[in-house]
Amino acid sequence: MCTLEEEVRDVRTTMIAASWRAKNSERQMMTEFEGIAPAIAQALAKRGYETLTPVQKAMLDPGLAGKDALVSAQTGSGKTVAFGLALAPGLLDGSERFGPAGAPLALAIAPTRELALQVQRELEWLYAMTGATIASCVGGMDMRTERRVLERGAHIVVGTPGRLCDHIRRNSLDISQLRAVVLDEADEMLDLGFREDLEFILEAAPSERRTLMFSATVPRSIAKLAENYQRDAVRIATASEAKQHVDIDYRALTVVPSDKENAIINVLRYYEARNAIVFCSTRAAVNHLTARFNNRGFSVVALSGELSQNERTHALQAMRDGRARVCIATDVAARGIDLPGLDLVVHADLPTNPETLLHRSGRTGRAGNKGVSAMIVPLSARRRTERLLEAARISATWAKPPSADEVSQRDDERLLADPVFAGPLAEDEQAIVKQLLERHGAEQVAAAFLRQYRAGHSAPEELQDVPAEGERRKPRRDDFPVTPRDEGSSAGRNDFTDGVWVSLSVGRKQNAEPRWLIPMLCRNGNLTKRDIGAIKMQPEETFVELAPDGAERFLAAIGPDKTLERGIRVKPLAGMPDFQAKRDGGFAKKKPFNDKGPRSNDGPKPKWKSDRKPDRAHAGDGSVSERSDKKPWTKKPGKPGFGKSDGGPSQGGKPNSRAARKAAKSRGE
Repeated sequence: MCTLEEEVRDVRTTMIAASWRAKNSERQMMTEFEGIAPAIAQALAKRGYETLTPVQKAMLDPGLAGKDALVSAQTGSGKTVAFGLALAPGLLDGSERFGPAGAPLALAIAPTRELALQVQRELEWLYAMTGATIASCVGGMDMRTERRVLERGAHIVVGTPGRLCDHIRRNSLDISQLRAVVLDEADEMLDLGFREDLEFILEAAPSERRTLMFSATVPRSIAKLAENYQRDAVRIATASEAKQHVDIDYRALTVVPSDKENAIINVLRYYEARNAIVFCSTRAAVNHLTARFNNRGFSVVALSGELSQNERTHALQAMRDGRARVCIATDVAARGIDLPGLDLVVHADLPTNPETLLHRSGRTGRAGNKGVSAMIVPLSARRRTERLLEAARISATWAKPPSADEVSQRDDERLLADPVFAGPLAEDEQAIVKQLLERHGAEQVAAAFLRQYRAGHSAPEELQDVPAEGERRKPRRDDFPVTPRDEGSSAGRNDFTDGVWVSLSVGRKQNAEPRWLIPMLCRNGNLTKRDIGAIKMQPEETFVELAPDGAERFLAAIGPDKTLERGIRVKPLAGMPDFQAKRDGGFAKKKPFNDKGPRSNDGPKPKWKSDRKPDRAHAGDGSVSERSDKKPWTKKPGKPGFGKSDGGPSQGGKPNSRAARKAAKSRGE
């Protein structure tokens, strides 16, 4: 038994140790955050920051205080916090908190709405303990609401170039008191055509301001802009430009062109990332993949330029709160977005340049986390992808996409490692668990759990085999679309004894051809070329034979409306269609060639078309002979081979050689 004195002594010892640890932690934090305003240092510690990134440390350099800077740093390196730290001393001006809000003291400009709102959120928590008011002015939002916020006053304004210019021209944004201007993702703003807007804002701002430019790369256009609008700017490069992110695993996955979408499905299923983004080159591709993946059971959202700001905000929020796990986006729509836990980036369409590749991939592998950037490479684009990777200075691993067996094996590994098995049996669970085991047995209960687990995941796709790295082989017929010699034939297709026929509402009159019909059926109908048999084209429709199991997948994939791309409708057929009836339907049958009926009452119609013409008695005499059953063979004057010696002029023909014509001309004929 411990005495009261011993208990008091133990409590006192514990309190002293806790106090020592707290002081030591505070001393260590102050050492790491030395030179930062106390209120901001507390915000960093509350946020969980233990160390600063290289670009953040660079912006705290005492030699940079009050100077302009041109900073090149990779996406995800903490640039927003970096310029927030750099601006704080000049904005607070020695105080711990801001005074009443009035005209803004700092202006941060971002290329897209999403990035501007993201910058606003970052600055809000960073300056939370300083009493700063941070307003946003972005396109797509209600301008009247923004005007009322600006009238109440703000210390920092974050916005997009176009909307900021509108507010300045309408005198709803007063930038006469600005002490600093920040251009975030400056290279992207120039690429998106905002040069004139940026120049207007910078020229309207006070000349005695501080200008900070942040850019992933520093091309000549950015250097020229810095030269015109910065004063003796300090050049800061925290990472080699156009260099791959060390926390990103780049993978180039070669596929047969018709398997591109199936490969994306297997990649998403293999990694099962908490958040993933799939990049497409067009809005149409975004809409198509969104519909396809929704049908396959993925929780997806779309992000493209045709969406309103409210729709884009809701899409990103669905990704952040876990209601969606896959975002399908175009390059411009996804510019600068930051999604927590984004572990996977998939390039459904290959990037057009190294900068786009680096920007897309930079959405993952942020803040020290690991990520995967998977490029879906059709066989025909292998060389182009190699040149793209070389230009971006990226070393990628070439491989095949995960097969259906590999995805299933990965599912089993995740199931066995699921934390649900580690939890102890709760008291309220014991009774039902006992009943389940007594009634069904352990094996049946485990099988039911396995079936339920698998039912919640989309089934992986069977992919056609492609050569691995270093393999050499001749291309097979299945690697590329087959174009039969005759558009109505089934040359080169499979023959099925029990095939299922479907009708497509497109035919010869609509320029239907197997070379684009076959890839379309594979894309939309979850088919491979081995599932497609004969193709019979008619004037207004096309009959396609499918393997029995392929027909089931095809009808399930196209849905109840049974419509493909271009509005093509699909109609399942019972049995084999009657090709002869379709060929003759709607047309009068032609009579035999020799039975065309009498030409007139005078006599039977001649057998040959040439017999209907008058026979010439002799070339050049102009007389017409009586019709006869057999026309004598004669040559027309002036034709090749007639009278080569004299050219035939005496018989009414024209000279048929240059020499004969010259001779006739010399005779005055």
